[in-house]
Amino acid sequence: MKDKRVLYVSSEVIPYLPETDISSTSFEAAKMVNNLGGQIRIFMPRFGNINERRHQLHEVIRLSGMNLVINDLDMPLIIKVASIPKERMQVYFIDNEDYFKRKATLTDEDGNLFPDNDERAIFFAKGVIETVKKLNWSPDIIHVHGWLSSLLPLYLRNYYGNEPLFRDAKIVTSVYNQSFDGTLDEELREKILFDGFENANVKHLKTPNFVNILKTAVDNSDAVVMGGDNVPEELQDYVKKINKPVLPFTEKENFSHAYQEFYDTKVLSES
Repeated sequence: MKDKRVLYVSSEVIPYLPETDISSTSFEAAKMVNNLGGQIRIFMPRFGNINERRHQLHEVIRLSGMNLVINDLDMPLIIKVASIPKERMQVYFIDNEDYFKRKATLTDEDGNLFPDNDERAIFFAKGVIETVKKLNWSPDIIHVHGWLSSLLPLYLRNYYGNEPLFRDAKIVTSVYNQSFDGTLDEELREKILFDGFENANVKHLKTPNFVNILKTAVDNSDAVVMGGDNVPEELQDYVKKINKPVLPFTEKENFSHAYQEFYDTKVLSES
């Protein structure tokens, strides 16, 4: 992995949010590549329950200031950055007052999904890609973690499909068992079609539930990692049918070697 560039896009990363399979794996994978001499960038949402003072987040003025169009509305993009203590790794935070100021992540105090999670996912995907373009940083691998990040492969392959910066990048999606009940906004498909997509690109999103959002991510990825051992059965069956490299769920003690080998022999070797 020496000198390889890996972009990690995750809905959660420790130490900024509590430890979960997603937050710890996103951190450990990036740390592994960094320790092997690779170059990494980490992106996550700047949720309102992240303590900016404690974690020393600060705005990057040269990257902020762009407006992203979400469902025909201009939404300002704010970029913040922080360094993970002792690890020599920076994390970029995608921020917007309307989408991420509230003091919670994906659900309210009663456990109900926020009604705008669909637009937050679109904004996050576009925000990451536009920021990487401003950084002029061309990744070899883009590894996506968490369902809020799962529209990124769709946008990267289609909306940004002609961008030279991403032409040779391999997209990997990790599939976890951290799902949600019900669906996102039923208008999600129309909001994506507003950006000029074809109906075939969003065929799964007529019902925008957890499984269908991840199916869309898998369709637009080059490889898949099973990030949990009890992923919904429908999603497991779908992944089994695809003609793409798949890394089975790996326990933490074997994690580093398995990921390194998968990147080297399966993802980067794909033509």
